[in-house]
Amino acid sequence: MPKTDLYNMEGKVIGEIELSEELFAAPINVPAMHLMVRAYLAAQRQGTQSAKTRGEVRGGGRKIYRQKGTGNARHHGNRAPQFKHGGVVFAPKPRDYYLAVPKKVRRLAFRSALTSRLNDGDIIVVDQLTLAEGKTKLMAAVLKALKAERKALVVLPERDENVVRATANLAEAKTTYVNTLNVYDILNAGKLVITKAALASAEEVYTA
Repeated sequence: MPKTDLYNMEGKVIGEIELSEELFAAPINVPAMHLMVRAYLAAQRQGTQSAKTRGEVRGGGRKIYRQKGTGNARHHGNRAPQFKHGGVVFAPKPRDYYLAVPKKVRRLAFRSALTSRLNDGDIIVVDQLTLAEGKTKLMAAVLKALKAERKALVVLPERDENVVRATANLAEAKTTYVNTLNVYDILNAGKLVITKAALASAEEVYTA
């Protein structure tokens, strides 16, 4: 069973904690992680882009000059793409970028991501994370003590207003919860700072 150090908020090792073998010692499947990252990024797209084709722009309809005898190229209306105010060729239309991923692949990618980050030494388990006030400097001090100042992803079991407010102004840190944790955030983070309670909740949810 995999193990890792357990830290306190001062950045000191206070013990060792056992991790779920199913979550943190899984086979690493790169294609599954890649598919999940693609699906996540695709879901961020609004898909509201739109332009008009030559059949939708206003105007046109009348042949601009006779077919023969002018010495010019043959044209019909002046709303063809080569003209000013003309329509767009293959105009983009509103669409949904949703990419379906089977549940088993999602679970496989999630376990692969956690295992990969643990193997790289980028998961920091903290016994608890509580702040007296929602002050940015307090959270900055905690992350500095844990050596997780760059791109830290703080995983909480549930919303803690002080921690969320204290982290909000840190450009290199963000908070998330066990039920919203995703493969993209796991792989994109510099360090994962996860509380002991959040770890227990994740093991309960994602090993079921």
